[in-house]
Amino acid sequence: MVISIKTKLGALVVGAVLLTSGLALVAIRTSTEFRYITIFAMIATLLITQFVAQSLTAPLDEMNTVAGSISRGDFSRRVRGADRRDELGDLALTINRMADDLEAVDRHRKELVANVSHELRTPIAALRAVLENVVDGVSEADPETMRSALKQTERLGRLVETLLDLSRLDNGVVALRAGRFEVWPYLSGVLREANLAASQRGLSSTSGLHRRTDVHLHLDVSPPELVAHADAERLHQVMANLIDNAVKHSPPHGRVTVRARRGPYPDSLELEVEDEGPGIPESERHKVFERFNRGSTPDRPGPGSDGGTGLGLAIARWAVDLHGGGIGVAESSRGCRIRVTLPGSLPPRD
Repeated sequence: MVISIKTKLGALVVGAVLLTSGLALVAIRTSTEFRYITIFAMIATLLITQFVAQSLTAPLDEMNTVAGSISRGDFSRRVRGADRRDELGDLALTINRMADDLEAVDRHRKELVANVSHELRTPIAALRAVLENVVDGVSEADPETMRSALKQTERLGRLVETLLDLSRLDNGVVALRAGRFEVWPYLSGVLREANLAASQRGLSSTSGLHRRTDVHLHLDVSPPELVAHADAERLHQVMANLIDNAVKHSPPHGRVTVRARRGPYPDSLELEVEDEGPGIPESERHKVFERFNRGSTPDRPGPGSDGGTGLGLAIARWAVDLHGGGIGVAESSRGCRIRVTLPGSLPPRD
């Protein structure tokens, strides 16, 4: 039962009036002097008011203390009394939720700094070593040496691009440039780029260069003339991240299958990326698309499963959300299967 503060204050006033009236009747019937009755009524009213005021102001004092701690960067404290059935309970619950959100943001910020620092350190150190060897005359500036330096520069570029995507994600909605396109040639191009990257310099990833030329990429589009309506650039971002993640966690000589089917609406699309890796435990599926989540499966056999910044799937979910679609982990008898649904040209609403 919810009892608001207004109701409690109203009950206090009514109680004080009833108490005073009752004492007045007692004074009349017992011939007691009114001054004694007045003094007793005042004392009783003050005590009741003090008790009620204490129950109302004590939570406010605690909220003020917790809010001060939050403003100083201490997000560990919480307000008691969030289970109260009044406005103060609602306020305490709101402050606690705000503290939870701020604590999560602060944790993500620290993780971002740590992850980016770690990711930047390796290519910068490798690039510096290559250039120092060239300057000191230890090695010549031959094509192989320059190719090694180029790989590290490309790795830095991919990390910067990932951070730019994260910035776009935080800044809100990005305008989509949606259009109709044929799915088969489009996805064939995505897989061809993945194969080309793997054969030339390793599969592109924010976590490094994963040489997985042993993984076979298979495309399954039905019907072959399937047409979809979406932002091709953003969808490429989604598929590249999903394929990269699937390849990294595939076993040696594994197979990654990309499927495309027609959705329920005109030009809608259903996509799946399935690998033969260890899969994702059901207890972790709800958080695989969170930022900086690298998974905790201890027995991932993929040669490229060394983690990363943990932003790829978060960015994929962001791009899918921009389309008004959905992305999630689907049931699979083996490995991991990620399903993406894009609404295409939605029917008009009534």
